[in-house]
Amino acid sequence: MSKQGGYWLLAGIAVMAVVTALPSPSPLLHEAELVPLTVEGKATLAVLAFAVVLWVTEALPFPVTALSVMVLLPALGVSTFSTVVSQGFGHSIIVFLIGILILAAGFGHSGLGARLVLGVLRVVGTSTDRVLLGFLSVGAVLSMWLNDLAAAALLLPLGVGLLEDAGLRRQESNFGRALMIGCAFGPLIGGVATPAGTGANQVTMAYLRDMAGVELSFLDWMTFGLPATVLMVPCAWKLLLWVFPPEIARLPIEDSALVRRQEALGGFSPVEWKTLVVFAMTILVWLTTPLLAAWTDGRINPSMHAVALAGGLAMFLPGVRVLTWKMAQQEIQWGGILLVAAGLALGLTVFETGAARWVGLGLLVPIALVPALAQPFVVVVVVSAMHLLFASNTVTATVVLPILIALAGDLGLTPLAIAIPAGFASSLAFILVTESPANVVLYSAGYFSIRDMARAGVWMTLAAAVCVTVAVTVVGMFL
Repeated sequence: MSKQGGYWLLAGIAVMAVVTALPSPSPLLHEAELVPLTVEGKATLAVLAFAVVLWVTEALPFPVTALSVMVLLPALGVSTFSTVVSQGFGHSIIVFLIGILILAAGFGHSGLGARLVLGVLRVVGTSTDRVLLGFLSVGAVLSMWLNDLAAAALLLPLGVGLLEDAGLRRQESNFGRALMIGCAFGPLIGGVATPAGTGANQVTMAYLRDMAGVELSFLDWMTFGLPATVLMVPCAWKLLLWVFPPEIARLPIEDSALVRRQEALGGFSPVEWKTLVVFAMTILVWLTTPLLAAWTDGRINPSMHAVALAGGLAMFLPGVRVLTWKMAQQEIQWGGILLVAAGLALGLTVFETGAARWVGLGLLVPIALVPALAQPFVVVVVVSAMHLLFASNTVTATVVLPILIALAGDLGLTPLAIAIPAGFASSLAFILVTESPANVVLYSAGYFSIRDMARAGVWMTLAAAVCVTVAVTVVGMFL
């Protein structure tokens, strides 16, 4: 640990100690009911404050900070250790994430990603505006089923290769800026479309089920997420062309060069066919589960978490063998799984001790004063601002969702109308490079600066807030 990291660790411990030692505040009055902050709730907020300090400063790796929470909660008498562990690691979301990450590893290892992007370029041609739209669209589609980091990693070498072939210089080319930022924006946008897109989606669904009694299926989430994604892609396209007008109308690359690259891949290899079949079957079962349940009177109703894990495990089956376990170990982001597990335990404890309700009434009540049609817009903007602080999709969802859902229950708001936009915003990290690993991956190519991304990201955040508001409002009218 660096010296500065040690100081921040001590600062986090000091903040936790101060919050614990402070006298309990006066109860809040809500509709003739006094809402106190209990001793256990105060201790939970102290642990949350400790975690936030370390998450913001990155004094320790995100997963290490999250796991320390699982030790601190029982140490302060808030809950038992077995309860904390079961709330986190015992949650079905964990096996869902493992299955998704194995599927993503197989998709990247097989070469399907590179083949998909080259195929799209063959279709859209070499016009700079159409190339940008193609990369945005492919990134969004990939991120619907993988995750934003995996999608960005697949786009990076193809985008850089295209720019280098065209002779466009780093930090000098407007089109280079637009394309590389677009390779980040596309995966971020597509990540909200399905529960598989990002861990924040699963965290949102878990809190809705556990705190509000709202059970969403895979298709239910897509009903809200897919329209939002479809609206955001053209907005991002036009916005990037406006902020970074391309200096050339067409890339100086012959179509024959793209043909040669695609031909170099050869025909579909056996491992690509196997991966494609596993992916297609997994997605098919996800989408048809409600129909299967209806046709069989509930006798066949597979959990989407179980389906994800089964799809991941299929990658290792004899006759399929897309991955070895050693490959999977190297490619799976185990730290992200630990972060989600510990974050769930912390968020549920914040809710169960009443701390989320007390904080929500104290800080976020003004959201209820906003007209119902504008509430999703305000939620997206507020949560996006908080994302700048927390620099993690899962951390943002963990901190914000329990408070917002508790607030919705107290103020008579529709939980979905608040939680869905907040869940989306937890993944829409458009402004700072450090907000998402996907952003960092594309920034490393050197084509855009931190300031470049912030310029486009502020506008994109506002555009996304409008798109999410329209999607949630319109879909809500029919449900």
